Amino acid sequence: MRGANPTRWSLFMIKGGVGGGNTQVGLAFESRVSLLSVFSRTQGFTVKGDSVFHNGKKVAVSLGKNKIYQFLGERGVDYKTVLSKKLLPDEALYVHGQHKIFIVEIKFQETPGSVDEKLQTCDFKKQQYIKLFGQLDIEVEYIYILNEWFKKPEYRDVLEYISQVGCHYYFHTLPLDMLGLSSGK
Repeated sequence: MRGANPTRWSLFMIKGGVGGGNTQVGLAFESRVSLLSVFSRTQGFTVKGDSVFHNGKKVAVSLGKNKIYQFLGERGVDYKTVLSKKLLPDEALYVHGQHKIFIVEIKFQETPGSVDEKLQTCDFKKQQYIKLFGQLDIEVEYIYILNEWFKKPEYRDVLEYISQVGCHYYFHTLPLDMLGLSSGK
C-alpha cells in the first residue's frame, strides 16, 4: 500500500501477526481481522459499540456471527423457519443507506487444506443469506478477503467461479466503495 488511502481498507496478512512500521491504514492479523477495528483506524470513520459512523453520521452496523440472528429476530424473522442450519459468517456489515448486508469471509492458507473447498460454497451460502434477508428486502453481497496463497494458478477456476456466481473476492483489501462508503458519501 502506498500511503493512506481513505477509500480502501488494507488488511495486512503477516505471519505471526506483527505489522511493519509503515503500515498506515490497516491491521496485521493471522487468521481474521475485525472490520470494526479497521474502520476505527480509517480516516473519517469512528466506531461506537457495533455501530460505524462516517463523519459523525451512523452508516453501518457490524453483525458478525450470532449478531445476524439477533438483528433478524428484532425484525420478526425467525431463522429456524427459513434455514435448516444456522450460518455464522466471519464478519457481516449492514449498511443503512444501501439497505444491504455484506457477508465477509476472511480466508488465508499457507498449505493445501479445507479452505480450498470452502471457497466453492459461496453461491450456496449467498442464496441462504438471500432467503434470510429477502424477507426484510435487504440485498446481500458475499465477499472473500484472501491472501497471496490464492493467487496460485491452481485457483484460477475457483476464482472465476466466485465471480461467475455473483460473489466477490479481494486480496488483502476491501474497497470502501464496494460497501458504498467511499469518502465522497
